[in-house]
Amino acid sequence: MRVWWIAFALGVVVLQRQAALPGAIAWTIGAAVLAGCAALGAWCVRRRRTRAVVACGWMLCAVAAGVAGFGYAAARAEWRLRDSLPVEWEGRDIVVTGVIRGLPVVDETSARLLFAVESNDAGLTRFPPLIRLSWRAYGASATRDALPDLRAAQRWHFVVRLKRPHAEANPGVRDSEAAWLAAGIRAIGYVSAPRRAVLLDGRASGWRAAIDRVRDVLRARIDEVLGTDAAHRGIVAALAIGDQSGIGDDDWRVLRNTGTSHLVAISGLHVGLVGAIAGWLVSMVWRRVRWRGRAATLVLPAPYAAALAALAAAAGYAALAGFNVPAQRAWWMIAAGGIAYLAGRSVPTSAVLCVALGGVLLADPWAVLSAGFWLSFGAVAVILLAVAGWRAVREADGIDEAGAESRMAGLRSRLRAWATRCRRRFAEATRVQYAVTIGLAPLTAAWFAQVSLSGPFGNAFAIPWVSSVVTPVVLAGIALPPPLDAAAFRLAHAALAPMMTLLGHLADWPAGVFWLRMPDWPVLALACMGVAWALMPRGWPLRWAAPLTWLPLVAPAPDAPPPGGFRLTVLDVGQGAAVLVETARRTLLFDAGPGVESSHAGTRIVAPALRARGIATIDSLVLSHADADHAGGAPAVYAATDVRQLLAGIAPRHRLWRDAQAAGVTDRLPCATGQRWTWDGVVFTMLWPPGGVGTGSSNGQSCVLRIDAGGTSALLTGDIEAAAERRLVADARDALAAQILVVPHHGSRTSSIEPFLDSVGPRVAVFPVGYRNRFGHPHRTVLARYEARGIPLPRTDRDGAVRFDVAPAGGGFAFARYRDERRRYWMDR
Repeated sequence: MRVWWIAFALGVVVLQRQAALPGAIAWTIGAAVLAGCAALGAWCVRRRRTRAVVACGWMLCAVAAGVAGFGYAAARAEWRLRDSLPVEWEGRDIVVTGVIRGLPVVDETSARLLFAVESNDAGLTRFPPLIRLSWRAYGASATRDALPDLRAAQRWHFVVRLKRPHAEANPGVRDSEAAWLAAGIRAIGYVSAPRRAVLLDGRASGWRAAIDRVRDVLRARIDEVLGTDAAHRGIVAALAIGDQSGIGDDDWRVLRNTGTSHLVAISGLHVGLVGAIAGWLVSMVWRRVRWRGRAATLVLPAPYAAALAALAAAAGYAALAGFNVPAQRAWWMIAAGGIAYLAGRSVPTSAVLCVALGGVLLADPWAVLSAGFWLSFGAVAVILLAVAGWRAVREADGIDEAGAESRMAGLRSRLRAWATRCRRRFAEATRVQYAVTIGLAPLTAAWFAQVSLSGPFGNAFAIPWVSSVVTPVVLAGIALPPPLDAAAFRLAHAALAPMMTLLGHLADWPAGVFWLRMPDWPVLALACMGVAWALMPRGWPLRWAAPLTWLPLVAPAPDAPPPGGFRLTVLDVGQGAAVLVETARRTLLFDAGPGVESSHAGTRIVAPALRARGIATIDSLVLSHADADHAGGAPAVYAATDVRQLLAGIAPRHRLWRDAQAAGVTDRLPCATGQRWTWDGVVFTMLWPPGGVGTGSSNGQSCVLRIDAGGTSALLTGDIEAAAERRLVADARDALAAQILVVPHHGSRTSSIEPFLDSVGPRVAVFPVGYRNRFGHPHRTVLARYEARGIPLPRTDRDGAVRFDVAPAGGGFAFARYRDERRRYWMDR
């Protein structure tokens, strides 16, 4: 059974890595393979002639399970994708009626919410059942209308403007389109006519709406009790109802840097704790309950009542968490173990884990796309593996230990015996922490490009403190009526304060976080095999050599450009620009993408992309000009890397210079024509602005950088417009020639004049534009100029990040589109 569930999971994983869903021929072949393998495997297992025949039968059944997992995930995906918004309805006003799903996130000027659509005026029979909406306060800031009181499970009538679930696509950055698909979100948009929004009478019905209302009431109560000044109010809410939207940036930084962010997600640890508490309480009470003169235990034994109570309590708490993957895993394990106990069966824990694996994937085949799935199941798996090894060692040494214990009982006091037990349990807890630390290191490197070196120390005291003190008090606050709940929530917040203070000191430790290049799958697989090897029992051959398999995780990037060549990656940051240039040993970032003023691309995209490449130092950051879509992400870059130099087309007194100084950038210079330097045989030349930054328009002062290597050139142009292009043609026509061009000003109609394009003569021109951006970039007349030249025109909105690999010594260049290289069936084009 364990092998079957593992094979089923592998089938689901394989499907989620496909570029397209299977067609009719593939379905026919798959059905034939499934039926044939299942029938032949069952025959082999039932005949039982030889062990080889039986093993062959089990293998065939496993293949059938894998094909079944692949087909099941494909069928679910086909059904869900049918609910996507048709292209022809993008950007059009649609009247929808429905219910707010989950907890809306509301601040002073905007709100974000999930909306379960019940009806629409578009006449579409398969309208997206779940959409994500934003709602901005209407009108100018001086006369802005207040946002309504948005609450969970309210029924509303909205006028919305939607688009398909299209997100930025970059290597090493979270795939938002996959996350939306997993959540069932098939359209993204905003409330386009806020004053026409109508709150309808009638409450939403159903178990989901009831849970949402309970979560909303609890969140409002926690906010009321703790107030906005409570520093860790968001953590209390996260532990109570799984809502992490209120956790502040400082708390997130501390939790991430110390590897303790799992503590603020209602995970398997918390669900299991709730189940254990409920089972213990019911067991205590059940033994004392009498019904019509008979003891309740005669009707239902206390252990059975405790098991049912644990299952129900765990389900309720997992529901409060929104049934995230770790909570689902814990509930399925409790359910499988409880059912086996009620049936009087002894089931290995590994079998329970495999049943939970199957249950989670049957409910949500997209769970394998989340880090929580791998970290949750991985943590339990390494603990089971480690415990099995230590148990074998203890059994081998059991006679000596038993003799020692008997002698101790006869010769020493009970206090010393208790101290010995404590030492043993401490040693076991240390071993478990060791197993989890090394076991999850490859996975955290693969998902987050980091390993927290302070994590073992932080978890050593944070896990027992949260599990034994904070979480029980939070649960008491949920269960108690007002005003008693207020005391519990305040006590929980007070208990968090010293823990967060200690974690804060660990988070500030310079060596606390080790950033790694995001590993390729062969490196990851090798590291995971090394983990399993290291956790084997004492005496396992070559166990000491297991750490050698982890060395590729920390090895320098094997695909660094050769000397004399460079790699240029135009990142997909939406409506903005960020271009990463790598030589053999140096890194330049040209623009940093939008910041907090709009899409937070610097934090969401640029910084993670740098970390995924293992880039800890930016030798030169060039901010072409001060517009937020180019320079807004600079603070995120400062926070993520060590920036050694800033070149910028920015006025002298602009705040961006002060930000750079505060971030410790010592070398700060304005861009100026004639600046020139060479890195690893690659020549960088600044072509604009002449004489430094003047007083003209921000766009007109954009830095223009030329990069030369081996007879191939790239031209990075910022947001220059026609006037600057004419000057460049007049003053530096020969220097403009380049095979690779990042199109000026995103393809605005005020740029890319014909003489400029004639001077550059690009063989490839990249448009850094956002999907359905409000400026209409690239303008159709400008696009027509480039199309008339018959050259490839990759666009970040359609192709994702675009990477150019320039070879040294006249080797030419090659380019690749990220959405083609890493095509998945859910990706929008």
